[in-house]
Amino acid sequence: MKNLVIGGTGFLGGEIVRQLAGQGQSVCALCRRKSAGTAGGSEIVFGDITDKPSLLKAMRGVETVYHTASVPAISVSWKPFYETNVLGAKNVLDACKQSGVRRLIYTSSASVVFGCTSQENVDETVPYPKKWYAHYPRSKSVAEQMILNENGLLTCSIRPHLIIGERDRHLFPRLFRRAESGKLFRVGDGTNRIDIIFVENAAQAHIQAANALTDENSPVNGKAYFVSQGQPVNCWDWINEILAFKGLPAVKKSISFEAAWRYGFCLEGLYRLFRLRGEPVMTRFLAAQLAKTHYLNNANACRDFGYVPKLSYRDGMERLKEFLKK
Repeated sequence: MKNLVIGGTGFLGGEIVRQLAGQGQSVCALCRRKSAGTAGGSEIVFGDITDKPSLLKAMRGVETVYHTASVPAISVSWKPFYETNVLGAKNVLDACKQSGVRRLIYTSSASVVFGCTSQENVDETVPYPKKWYAHYPRSKSVAEQMILNENGLLTCSIRPHLIIGERDRHLFPRLFRRAESGKLFRVGDGTNRIDIIFVENAAQAHIQAANALTDENSPVNGKAYFVSQGQPVNCWDWINEILAFKGLPAVKKSISFEAAWRYGFCLEGLYRLFRLRGEPVMTRFLAAQLAKTHYLNNANACRDFGYVPKLSYRDGMERLKEFLKK
């Protein structure tokens, strides 16, 4: 059985590759740059989800595709999200059907149902929001619905929340830069709880879902699943713990959610009006993510494909501590 991991040299994709290879499965990692290096000793193929011919070439002889690649930014321009997250997913879906791929496991996000209000222990029955405050979750929701509603291909969508781990090149570097520059503010009253998931467990969930996706009658087929540690943390206590691992002081400055929301609204308008590049330091969506409670229920993933996080919260944090101290 041959597997293709799109984004296989990335944070999550690389871990999926390592786990598949560790199980003795044949696996290829699709990446865009020749400088990407290796991914767990797997075969590397070069291509891009915006280039359908390269996908068709990479999918020859492949039975299972894991699609983990996306644009995860908070910029105010819809174009890059649409081109990569939406049209790219359509290219992947079309290439899978043309190449005779049997199963497609899509990496979505818990944010596809986050409407900037608190969510406590929610399951997959919670609907998509009626209004979007960020392009990333909007684009991921469009792609997810397109993939899950496809006939003639076995599909599943995994919705992790805040993937963390030793090889993270996005969340922690940003957090440390802001802390070191004195630009890190607590948003809200500091009591909100959030979910996290270690990358090892997120990869485990993808592979377990694929193994359970045996035929069109599988309960996993055409479904979306939340996955997390199953142990929500206080957002700001957890951030301070991570900062301490790096020898940085705890967050002392704070701003109310209402003030951060207004600030984000103004910055979004300025970036759109003057077509500024990059990302605003605050948006309405980010303010809500940092101030509101949002954590998930893993019961359906546990029932349908046996998901129980193998790496515990405490063991994962100890690993992270040792890594960040280096």
